[in-house]
Amino acid sequence: MTIFRTPDARFANLPDWPFTPQYLDISGGLRVHFVDEGQRDAQPVLMLHGEPTWGYLYRHMIGLLAQAGFRALAPDLIGFGRSDKPLDRRAYSYAAQVAWMRDWVEALDLRNIILACQDWGSLIGLRLVAEMPERFAGVALSNGGLPAGEDAPRAFAIWRAFSRYSPVFPIGKIVAKGSKRGLSPAEIAAYDAPFPTRASKVATRVYPSFVPLGDNVAVPDQLKAWEVLEAFDKPFLCCFSDGDPITRGGDRKFLERVPGTKSVSHRTLHGGHFIQEDDPAGFVEAILEVARAGNRAT
Repeated sequence: MTIFRTPDARFANLPDWPFTPQYLDISGGLRVHFVDEGQRDAQPVLMLHGEPTWGYLYRHMIGLLAQAGFRALAPDLIGFGRSDKPLDRRAYSYAAQVAWMRDWVEALDLRNIILACQDWGSLIGLRLVAEMPERFAGVALSNGGLPAGEDAPRAFAIWRAFSRYSPVFPIGKIVAKGSKRGLSPAEIAAYDAPFPTRASKVATRVYPSFVPLGDNVAVPDQLKAWEVLEAFDKPFLCCFSDGDPITRGGDRKFLERVPGTKSVSHRTLHGGHFIQEDDPAGFVEAILEVARAGNRAT
């Protein structure tokens, strides 16, 4: 398997990104990059990005969580950021990404985790919760879901077609379009930094086709995950945004089906799809509410 590792020079002097890179080798000889800030014995907050982003998405939340006394962890998914990027699209699948992240969680032996997730971070993170619920203390979910064969919303169908067929795939500009506040040229360049070649973007372009909408190979695994979530009674907070056409209303099925949603105060954040850019403080406050609810229950 041919692996691409983005040169370190691409990550020099990125705005609002002072964090020391950490690396961990997982199964298959793949290397995962992650940010790890705060005390190592503090309660971990696992922030999972989606696509086509990387851990840079959480830059305005990492420091706030570390200052609040948490261990703030932001890994780059395989194929994204500073993590290894297999260049053969056949190396990627939904199940593979879940397995890679599970290897990483188990290698660090993370426990009592609060999951903060959005976009593909929720598809992967909620599967992790379902596979090892004993390691998770709660969930803060924004602008994401756990689809299991539903019809694709029109906005998502357009995005999926664009990611597959567009001759150009300007990642930084895509992120900028999905946020409301307006990214600076330097921030747009930072989202582009991990992907200097067309080949290095293979994961960013293939993952929309893996979302299990309609007839999809991942649907049985999704249904099994939902069975676990329907018994998950730890704090589960929905904090969707008021300006995302793709995930609008996606919190309803969690509020109806996950018992842990009854123990927290849900809220609406202000911004677009990439809420970490638009309302990072609101997302952090949602995570703190999950932690408080967990403490009340113990």
